[in-house]
Amino acid sequence: MRIREIRVADDLKIGEIIRQVLIEYGANKPGFAWQDPELDTMTNAYQGHDRCYLVLEHNGQLMGGGGIGPFNCHLSHTCELQKMYLLPQARGRGYGQKLILRLCDAAIARRYAHCYLESTSSMVEALSLYQKVGFKALEEPLGSSGHNACDHWLLRSL
Repeated sequence: MRIREIRVADDLKIGEIIRQVLIEYGANKPGFAWQDPELDTMTNAYQGHDRCYLVLEHNGQLMGGGGIGPFNCHLSHTCELQKMYLLPQARGRGYGQKLILRLCDAAIARRYAHCYLESTSSMVEALSLYQKVGFKALEEPLGSSGHNACDHWLLRSL
C-alpha cells in the first residue's frame, strides 16, 4: 500500500471510486458530494498551497483517496477533510487510518489548527474510523459546506 499525491492520470478513476462508494451508501443524490463538479478533475480542485489530495494505491491500482482544503467557519485556521472514499477491498486494513493521519500531517504543515468533516449515518465504518483517530462529534455543522444532506459533523484539533 502506498499513499501519494494525486496525478492528472488518476482523476477519472478517483471520480469513479467516489461515485461507486456514494452509490453503495445511498448518498448518490443532491446534498452529498455526488453533485460536486470537481469529481473528475480532482487535481485541479486540489492545486494550491492550502490544500492537497492524496490517493491510496495498492499493487498499482487506485483504492481510494482523500483531501484537505480550507473551510470557512468561526474557528480560525480550519480545514475540511474532503472526499475521502475507499473501495470495499481497502477497508478494515488500517489504510484509511494511515490516510487520515497523513492528511492531518499535511494540514499541520499548512498551519491549520482544526480539521472538520461531514458525513452521513449510513457510513457507519467511516464514522467509527473518524472517532478512532480523534475526531469528536458536533451537535451541528460548522459553516456551510454545501453538503446539506450530511447528518454527522466532526472536528479534530491538530
